[in-house]
Amino acid sequence: MPTIQRISAFSDGNVGGNPAGVVIAEELPDAATMQRIAADVGYSETAFAAPDADGWRVRYFSPLAEVPFCGHATVALGAALAKSKGDGVFPLQTNHARISVQGWRDGDQLRAALQSPPTRSEPASPGLLASALELFGLTPGDLDPRLPPARIHAGADHLLLALRDPAKLSAMAYDLEAGRLLMEDAALLTIALVVAETPRRFHARNAFAVGGVFEDPATGAAAAALGGYLRDLGWPHGGAVEIVQGVDMGLPSRLHVEIGPEPGASIRVSGATRPLAG
Repeated sequence: MPTIQRISAFSDGNVGGNPAGVVIAEELPDAATMQRIAADVGYSETAFAAPDADGWRVRYFSPLAEVPFCGHATVALGAALAKSKGDGVFPLQTNHARISVQGWRDGDQLRAALQSPPTRSEPASPGLLASALELFGLTPGDLDPRLPPARIHAGADHLLLALRDPAKLSAMAYDLEAGRLLMEDAALLTIALVVAETPRRFHARNAFAVGGVFEDPATGAAAAALGGYLRDLGWPHGGAVEIVQGVDMGLPSRLHVEIGPEPGASIRVSGATRPLAG
C-alpha cells in the first residue's frame, strides 16, 4: 500500500483549506488502484505522482472518477515535494498538459504555487445558463452584469456565475444528483458562484457534484480559470486577485491569483498548506 499524505491546501494560516490526498511513488499504480485509494481517502481529490524524465507524471482522482486537473491537489503535491526534495520548481506532466508547481518553506509552514495549463473563456450558452440558474434557484436578476456568465477553462471547464448579493452566495443550495447530471452533461468540473467584493477581492463557492462532493472549500483550477476570464474580460484586476472561499463550510481558504497580460497564458495560483492527521 503506497504512503498517503493528507495535506490541506490554500489554508488560512493554520486553519481551513481544502484537504487533498497525495501519493508519491516510484511508479504510478494502475488506474483501478488509484481510483480505489482516492475513494478510501474520501477527499475531493487525491494526486498521484511518480518520477518521469525531468519531472513528475501526475494523475488526479476524485472519489468517483479521474479528473483532468486539480489545483488544490497540485498545491498539496508541491508542498509534499518541497518537504521531501527541498524548495524548488517541479515540472509536472498531467494527462493533457505540461505544467509546474513550486514549493517552499515559509517559516514553519509550506507554501506552494501552481502554474496552470493555458486558459480560455467563452460566454455560457443560453441553455446551460438556464439549467444552472434553475439548479441553484437563481434568476437572471441575481447575476452581476459586470461579470457575464461564462464557461471558463484552465485545464478543465467550469461554469462561472457571478452574483450581486453576498447573501445569495452564502445561501447556495442545490440537489447533488441533479447537479451531477448537469455537470456530466455539460462536461463541467465545477460550477463556480462568485461575488466581487472589490475588483481585486472575490468570494467564491464551487459546486463539485460531478466528483461526488457538494462543494470544495478551495478550488485552484477554478481560481486559475477565473484569472484567465478576468484577463479576457479586461477586468481591472491590477495583476492579481485574492479569492476567499470555504468560509460557509467552516474551512476558510485564501487563494492568491497572479494574472499576466498575455491572452491565454498560464495563471499562477498560490497559497499556504498545512498537514492533516491520517
